[in-house]
Amino acid sequence: MKYLGRRLLRALLLLLGVSALCFLFTEMAPGSFFDEMRLNPQIAPETIVALRAHYGLDQPLPVRYGRWILSVLHGDFGYSIAYNTPVAPLLWARAKHTLLLTITATLLTWSIAVPLGVWAAASRGGWLDRVTAAGSSFLISIPEIVIALALLAFAVRWRVVPVGGMMSLGFDELSAWGKVQDVALRMVLPTSILVLASIAVVIRHVRTSVVEVLEMPYIQAARGNGIARSRLLFRHVLPVAANPAISLFGFSLAALLSGSLLVEVVTGWPGLGPLILDATLSRDLYLVIGGIMLSAVFMMGGNLVADVLLLASDPRIRAGGPDAN
Repeated sequence: MKYLGRRLLRALLLLLGVSALCFLFTEMAPGSFFDEMRLNPQIAPETIVALRAHYGLDQPLPVRYGRWILSVLHGDFGYSIAYNTPVAPLLWARAKHTLLLTITATLLTWSIAVPLGVWAAASRGGWLDRVTAAGSSFLISIPEIVIALALLAFAVRWRVVPVGGMMSLGFDELSAWGKVQDVALRMVLPTSILVLASIAVVIRHVRTSVVEVLEMPYIQAARGNGIARSRLLFRHVLPVAANPAISLFGFSLAALLSGSLLVEVVTGWPGLGPLILDATLSRDLYLVIGGIMLSAVFMMGGNLVADVLLLASDPRIRAGGPDAN
């Protein structure tokens, strides 16, 4: 509990720092939501002044930040100027879609990468290891945006999967199973982009950890005793090599969450990405800050999940050993 308490305290302090930087940077950025309104001769300057006062934008930065902190403590993230509604319902409606995409991509990435990394390490120097190394090097060298645009062009050109949106026009008329299939088909493209953009790093990390464990004397002794190869790899080697991979899991989930925002914009997936982009372009201050903060919360949650898994797998941490910090 002390270990998790320290991790949670660090996460809260980090979120507080992120929120302060968000307010500072948005204050430093040029322009505001009301700039276009000032160019409209039909809108009186007094109206703009009244609107700024209504949303609290006429107050000093420390005052606005303090009010925002109080609203967060009450479960809100401020008030959207463009939508004229509280920010929290807008964010939660989109966050569900982002989490669906990210969790699916995470499960697929690790379900494929862990067995591939283990078998590549076990056949070190063999054809599988060479193919895996070449494929991972190729994927690491390509930016995520290039992968996204290439798969998008392929999907549009050959019409292999539907592109854009989360549901078809006749979604409400489909059966329950038909709705699941419809959403799953539209998830294929963004999920594939996220998997291809992240799987190479996980494969290499797992392979390196497993190679180190395979060289240990007790593994050589177990191999000499005639233990089956699959049992040796997945029952004896992988649990020992799991700690570095579990530590990577938190960073991988955070990278997938941040990467999904870009992928959502490119593929038209209705998640947090397009919402934050539109809010940024329109300078909807509190919606931008709320979107960034919610993304940061998801990233901290991913790291906390990794900490819990590491706590469960490593008895040294539970005992408060030297590696517990």
